[in-house]
Amino acid sequence: MDHLLNSEIFILTLIIGVYLGTVWLFQKTKFKLLHPLLISIPALAGITHILGISYESFEKGSRILNFLLGPTVVVLGYLLYEQIAQLKANALSIITSVFVGCVTGILSVIAIARYFGADPALIASLEPKSVTTPIAMSIAERSGGIPSIAAVVVVVVGIFGGISGPFILERLGIKSRVARGLALGSAAHGLGTARAMELGAIEGAISGLAIGVMGIMTAILVPVIEWLIG
Repeated sequence: MDHLLNSEIFILTLIIGVYLGTVWLFQKTKFKLLHPLLISIPALAGITHILGISYESFEKGSRILNFLLGPTVVVLGYLLYEQIAQLKANALSIITSVFVGCVTGILSVIAIARYFGADPALIASLEPKSVTTPIAMSIAERSGGIPSIAAVVVVVVGIFGGISGPFILERLGIKSRVARGLALGSAAHGLGTARAMELGAIEGAISGLAIGVMGIMTAILVPVIEWLIG
């Protein structure tokens, strides 16, 4: 029985089944807090714990899904190519917006964390909250933070941004498709981009670009800001 539970076929079936089940639940209820990205993660964690599936077995069994992340990036590149005219027309706005968002995001998290008395290691783990997990973990480690905490924070930020981002943008009256894509990609990285792609091709392409630009700027600006503010 243990051999079956830890097999690659069972684990893949479990992951896909849980995701499809959460998608069905979300479509039926339309309740924002039941978003598949928010529910599927704790559901999988609970099921694997109950069934006694080790992390190593789960990681090995889901390796094909990890591999598919590569082709997904290529798809984002193709979307960017399709929207090249939009990118050229808004190049200055895109760079300026991401830069301002990056600086604001880093400074705000430092100020809030220091206000509540967080130690330097935790602050360093929180600084790269708006970039993809691998980049965030690398930045956090280089700044004296804890990569595992940075990874968890990135996931939480992505889920929150993906769920609440479109609602907030709608409430603020932001109709520009470029602005929507920039906001979701810069603030909520991959999960925000997945949500942006649901809004439209332009939003998805711009959001995908924002992920890369935000990652580069964060890697450069975090040590600079730390040096400036001591």
